[in-house]
Amino acid sequence: MASHGSPVGTLRVTEALSKDVGRGLLRMDPADLTRLGVQVGDAVAVTGKRTTIGKVMPAYSDMRGQSRVQMDGLMRDNAGVGLDESVTLSKTSVQAADRVQLVPQRITPSDRDLPYIGRLLDGLPVMAGDRIRATLFGSRTADFTVETTVPKGPVLITSQTQLVIGASKDKDRGEARRRFAYEDIGGLRRQVQRIREMIELPLRYPQVFERLGIDAPKGVLLYGPPGCGKTLIARTIAQETEANFYSVNGPEIIHKFYGESEAHLRKIFEEAAKKGPSIIFLDEIDAIAPPRDRVVGDVEKRVVAQLLALMDGMSRRTNVIVIAATNLPGSIDPALRRPGRFDREISIPIPDRNGRQEILEIHTRGMPLAADVDVQRLAEITHGFVGADLEALCREAAMLCLRRLLPDIDFAATNIPYEQLARLEVQMHDFAGALTEVEPSAIREVFVEVPNVKWTDVGGLDDVKEELMEAVEWPLKYPQLFRKAGVKPVKGILLSGPPGVGKTLLAKAVATECEVNFISVKGPALLSKFVGESERAVRDIFKKARQAAPCIIFFDELDALLPSRSESGSDSRVSDRVIGQFLAEMDGVEELTGVLILGATNRADILDPAVMRPGRFDRHIAIRPPQLAGRRQILKVHLRNKPMQGTPDLERFAVLSDGLSGAELAGMCHRAALTALRRAVHSARAAGAHIDSAQVQIECSDLDEALATVLAQRERSLS
Repeated sequence: MASHGSPVGTLRVTEALSKDVGRGLLRMDPADLTRLGVQVGDAVAVTGKRTTIGKVMPAYSDMRGQSRVQMDGLMRDNAGVGLDESVTLSKTSVQAADRVQLVPQRITPSDRDLPYIGRLLDGLPVMAGDRIRATLFGSRTADFTVETTVPKGPVLITSQTQLVIGASKDKDRGEARRRFAYEDIGGLRRQVQRIREMIELPLRYPQVFERLGIDAPKGVLLYGPPGCGKTLIARTIAQETEANFYSVNGPEIIHKFYGESEAHLRKIFEEAAKKGPSIIFLDEIDAIAPPRDRVVGDVEKRVVAQLLALMDGMSRRTNVIVIAATNLPGSIDPALRRPGRFDREISIPIPDRNGRQEILEIHTRGMPLAADVDVQRLAEITHGFVGADLEALCREAAMLCLRRLLPDIDFAATNIPYEQLARLEVQMHDFAGALTEVEPSAIREVFVEVPNVKWTDVGGLDDVKEELMEAVEWPLKYPQLFRKAGVKPVKGILLSGPPGVGKTLLAKAVATECEVNFISVKGPALLSKFVGESERAVRDIFKKARQAAPCIIFFDELDALLPSRSESGSDSRVSDRVIGQFLAEMDGVEELTGVLILGATNRADILDPAVMRPGRFDRHIAIRPPQLAGRRQILKVHLRNKPMQGTPDLERFAVLSDGLSGAELAGMCHRAALTALRRAVHSARAAGAHIDSAQVQIECSDLDEALATVLAQRERSLS
């Protein structure tokens, strides 16, 4: 197949980038391209157990200098090689294909779908026997086998190529032909690598362990929040290792007859051992293997004992690996969690920003995205979203796009015209609309929708805003500078001051401007009459915040939650225990990383002294009633969207309102607007006319009257 005299090279195979799946690309070090004598975009023959074809592209900097070629799961399947195996590459020539016959694997497209599929496959190098994939919409795919090509040999599908659909040979296999590859897992590269070490080596190369004289690993426990990819990892590894896969959902093991549950479990392990290499995947293992000292039923104890015997009993298992998944690792019997049973426990975390971007790229592969869609921006603002949430986000955005097409669809017609389908384009505002519908799973119980409060909505307090920006925004935007200076970010900020000066408003603005997860906690809401419940509520809040980092926890009315222990007179000592739990969470043995505690109180004098030391609430910002310039800015903020008759003299009102807080100034503007509204309604009723919104005009006299009323109320409250 190689052209006469073409250089031949041997490289090791590694997984491709998620965005390259299905495109027939081979990414290599530019030095290897030079050695092979090929240019970017040239066709290269890849030979493993069989030969396939691909187009070469340069690898990114992090993959250079390793003598590796990046191939997606389809190309690895076509070449008959696995990861870390070697392939031979040689330059070859391709011709434009006149005709390509495709055999569908799972779904048979209609003739009207062929132009769309042809457009997706345009520029793809293929040869007879290859399996190719068209990503139709989102993560929905159509797989085909190339039956014949005209001319024969390596060809390139172009816009002029005639595609012909042949009869499917795998209809009876259905979904079994669907293949998961490592490229379909986003944001978990390090975790997948550790799992591969534990699973692929024993299944593919058992002789290595025999030579070393050690037992192969027997099991891996995956734990993490729901929707983060535990089941997907297990299925992908089973297909990548070409092992038999036995999926067992925890509750389906349990039977009502005595001994049936254990017999069912034994049968699964026996069958897996006979047909090895095999992977047994126990999903929701906490349902069948709870701690025996806590369960009352006899069935669960027997099932746990049987599972222990099967994993580490007298009869030795070979070529069988057990993968278990749970989101409650503390609810599993401790005997299972020792080496020799589950040899390694791997935490599958909530994806970070880069992980979210990878996952979004996977789920938007086949979407017709508009030019304004910024996947990187979406990754930045979806804190707390797990993989399942991001998939739902893409699906919801696609549904919003589809709703725009609904008015033009003739539901009496059998099919939607192809021209209408071609107009579908998912835009950035579709994703913005989807964000209002999909909540992050990781912090759903404590997730709050933060009002859209900007720094410009906070009048005055410029020095406080600057200090908050330094404490919150800088560690997120310039982490490398903090590392260079050897400085740890601030852990806690306490906002104190009299009522109405803007403490809660500042917290809302911080959450909006910094675009991080925001958990709002009303101090008294954590207190419970049941022993231990208050402390557990504090633990849960901090646990959720750690999972969803970077995150801000805002404790309003902090004095109700953390009063001084010397002055708390309750006999139940609830406050003492809550304070102890709070302090342990803030700077105990388990370090609090990526979480900022923001507290607000108007009684800082009664807070427990242990809370106020450096390392807990590092900064104490006292907020005072606004000065003249601050009052002028507050009035400007609260009057900017109100219908004013003429231009009010803000300077005069700022001088007259000396001593008023921001909340009182906001109340004054609100009262003046109500007076104008009342006047317009009475005037229209007296004239028997329709009420026109243009008649609502706030006069300066309304502001004077409102100011006098607020000042009088303040006098009465002080007296």
